Amino acid sequence: MSIRDRFAAALSVAALALLAPAALAAGNAAAAMSKVGGCVACHGADGIGKAPQYPNLQGQKAAYLEKQLKAFRSGERKDSNMNALAKPLSDEDIANLAAYFENVN
Repeated sequence: MSIRDRFAAALSVAALALLAPAALAAGNAAAAMSKVGGCVACHGADGIGKAPQYPNLQGQKAAYLEKQLKAFRSGERKDSNMNALAKPLSDEDIANLAAYFENVN
């Protein structure tokens, strides 16, 4: 095996090591189905808000949605409905919901 081949193999292993935690941390959109019911009344099953005051969630980046849901859960971001809905959500629930709305069509 040449030095170039060894370097390419090492680089591939390093890239996988860096990407694996992100893949493990990503939410499971299918698992969100048990929790998404609280969201769809306002944000729609397709992530399109039912009225102008409800933002569209469809296609938003999961990291952004996770940050917002955690801010609602902690009370850092204020909205009485969202604070109440987010409060019982676990970090896993939030990751799953974020993955669902990032990928929903």
